[in-house]
Amino acid sequence: MVRGKVQMKRIENATSRQVTFSKRRNGLLKKAHELSVLCDAEVALIVFSQKGRLYEFSSSDMQKTIRRYFEHTKEDRSANVRVEQHMQQLKHEAVFMSKKIELLEIARRKFLGHNLGTSSMEELQELDNQLERSLKNIRHRKAQLYNEEIEKLQAKEKFLLEENARLREKSEMRLRNGAEKHREIGSCSQSSLSSEVMTELFIGPPITRNGP
Repeated sequence: MVRGKVQMKRIENATSRQVTFSKRRNGLLKKAHELSVLCDAEVALIVFSQKGRLYEFSSSDMQKTIRRYFEHTKEDRSANVRVEQHMQQLKHEAVFMSKKIELLEIARRKFLGHNLGTSSMEELQELDNQLERSLKNIRHRKAQLYNEEIEKLQAKEKFLLEENARLREKSEMRLRNGAEKHREIGSCSQSSLSSEVMTELFIGPPITRNGP
C-alpha cells in the first residue's frame, strides 16, 4: 500500500500529534547520532515538546558546542554590523554628494546669469567677485598659452634659419667644387693640345731646301 503525502501543517488531533512527535523525535535523534558517527561531525540537537519537555543529543559536550555556536554567530553578527555600518556610511555620502551636486548646479546657473531673482546683494557681490577671479585666471592662462606659442614659433624660426644657412653653405660648396673641376678639365685640354702641336712640329726628317 502506497503511503500518501503528508501535508505540512499542524496536526489538529492531540493524540495523533503526540504520536507523530514521538516517532519523528526519535528518528531525528537517530539521524543526528548517525551523522556524528559517520561523518565525524560535532552535532548538538535540542528539542522542546509542546508542553516544554526537553530532549537533547550531543556528540560531545553540549555546553561546549553551545559556546562554540555563540562564538560563531557573534562573529557573523559583528560582520553584519560592520556591513550595516558601511551601508549607512555610503547612504550618508550619497545624500551629501547629491546635495553638493544640487548646490553646484544652482551656482552654475547663477554664473550663467539665470535664477538671480532670489539672490541678495551680498550673494550678487560674491558672485561678481568670483567672476572677476575667474576672468583673471582665464586671462593669465591665455597669456601663458600665447607666450608658449610664441616661444615655439621662435624656436621653429631659429631652426629654419639654421637649416637654410646649412643648405646655402652646402650649395655654395657644390658650386665651388664644380668650378674647380671645370678648371682642371680646361687645363688638361690645353696641355693635350700643346702636346699635339709640338708633335706635329718635330716629328719627321728635316726638310732641305734647294737653292735657286
